Amino acid sequence: MRIAALDDDPLQLQMLRQVAQEAGHSCHTYLHGSALQQELRRESFDLLIVDWHLPDMEGTQLVRWLRANVSKELPVLIITHRSEEPDIVEGLACGADDFMVKPVRQGELRARMAALLRRAYPASAHHQLTFGPYRFVPASNGLEFHGQPVELTHREYMLALTLFQNQGRLLSRDYLREAVWGHNAEVQSRSLDTHISRLRSLLNLRAGQPYAISAVYGYGYRLDIPDTTPPAAHNEAS
Repeated sequence: MRIAALDDDPLQLQMLRQVAQEAGHSCHTYLHGSALQQELRRESFDLLIVDWHLPDMEGTQLVRWLRANVSKELPVLIITHRSEEPDIVEGLACGADDFMVKPVRQGELRARMAALLRRAYPASAHHQLTFGPYRFVPASNGLEFHGQPVELTHREYMLALTLFQNQGRLLSRDYLREAVWGHNAEVQSRSLDTHISRLRSLLNLRAGQPYAISAVYGYGYRLDIPDTTPPAAHNEAS
């Protein structure tokens, strides 16, 4: 998972990054709310950890902006020295999903991060590997489509699995590159586009199909999913 941590204390950020990485996540750190705010306009994250008091804005202000302009679902954990009940109420009322009081205990932080990610991304948390006619086969980094095996490279498999486990969610190009190639990998810009094109062809994920990969210019890709909304009933005159 891809986590963003915001705090004006570099030592606190170092601890947050360490805990996230030990749990198997990547962590991007920010010292100013405006920097994270700008990043959220063009990047995707799975979880935000936000300090309340920042040099340029309140963490609660950033969360309200996030809910109004970017995402109502992205899980947010607020951390702060404030511990009175009105503070906790205010922190949750601004749109945060959880609240921790400093000093942050690392074991508790890991548990709260895991709980937030599990609730927000149930497909990933439960290792769901079947989506309609598509069934992922971890042992071979392969995938069956309507019961027939489709040979994929490891990176094609990881890209497909990331898209399916985040179906309906717009993912930035950097998010996808990090999920497939790793946090520090040097990846040519066209490599991701080439892999997406191959998945469209191999798995019939084209426009007009029940499952389709859509490109959003200047941002990234989204796996569109079948509309399961039942048709509206029509009353016929007798």
